[in-house]
Amino acid sequence: MNKLFTSLRRKILDGERITDEEALQLFDSRDLLAIGELAALANRRKNGDKVYFNVNRHINYSNICVNRCTFCAFSRGRDEDGGYTMALNDVLARVAEASEAGATEIHMVGGLHPDLPFDFYLEMLAAIKADSPEIHIKAFTAVEIDYFATLAGQSVGEVIEELKEAGLDSMPGGGAEIFRFEVRNRICPEKISGERWLEVIETVHRAGVKTNATMLFGHVENAADRVDHMSRLRQLQDRTGGFQAFIPLAFQPDNTRVPDARGVGGVDALKTLAISRLYLDNFQHIKAYWIMLGLKVAQVSLAFGVNDLDGTVVEEKIGHEAGADSPQDLNKAQLIDLIRKADRLPVERDTLYREVRSY
Repeated sequence: MNKLFTSLRRKILDGERITDEEALQLFDSRDLLAIGELAALANRRKNGDKVYFNVNRHINYSNICVNRCTFCAFSRGRDEDGGYTMALNDVLARVAEASEAGATEIHMVGGLHPDLPFDFYLEMLAAIKADSPEIHIKAFTAVEIDYFATLAGQSVGEVIEELKEAGLDSMPGGGAEIFRFEVRNRICPEKISGERWLEVIETVHRAGVKTNATMLFGHVENAADRVDHMSRLRQLQDRTGGFQAFIPLAFQPDNTRVPDARGVGGVDALKTLAISRLYLDNFQHIKAYWIMLGLKVAQVSLAFGVNDLDGTVVEEKIGHEAGADSPQDLNKAQLIDLIRKADRLPVERDTLYREVRSY
């Protein structure tokens, strides 16, 4: 393995791309610290010592969903206990609270509701912008966009243009899970295919809308599935440049229905984040989603190639329904302290990674 690490260090310094085979060798390696050292080098060359965060709020407007993915503990059927759909006034109240608290972003996703028309989503965006025009709306996954196109009887491109006009500013990266069919068919057979997810996101990027990208890991996939997933993202980023950050999501097994799902340990989480930094050379940012990783692993990941800790979040439901034991939110001072104690420079950003203030 020493030969591998020497070769990869040279590649990083020369700006060369690592191969799928090299990524697989890294997943096979037990030398976590050597992998982390390489990832830290790659990140430092891209981002220096800066670690980004933003002041944001999550709003999950409904958990009622026509899909019942086995890995998801969040979704409910129309008549199932615990199902909800927020009234527009409740959504607007939460946005107003976020704005008063200094938030610059609303992160908004929900289930594929069987009864809500496409106009509902347009009206929700327009109402948020009318009440809080300064708030950046990052909303809807590729899965939701595909569903909206079906509801409206329109193309994805037409749907995106209407959403943009109503107030959509960017999109998160959810719904990607794992692209490979054999895995996807086990954990979310009703969801759109990995190929369709990539097709929708490419259309979104072509329309000038930035997105993130995610990968759900630690269930039934293997290292080859993870590398295949990242390979497809890297290829799409080569074509569009529309991805802002990559976010490996640590699978939470509680209250899910995935047989033999294993969950994620700290070593696996750190290794996956580090290899993501090394492999995804055309992504500027690698994000540690502290909600699913936990605060300690997220903090340690800042020495393993990570340069973004997401934000204040507030009232996250999806990960916590599946057993995440992290807090529901963090305030700005807590995030700054977390970053400083990792010997990094805290930088508050907006959704598009424009720097608001360094601390």
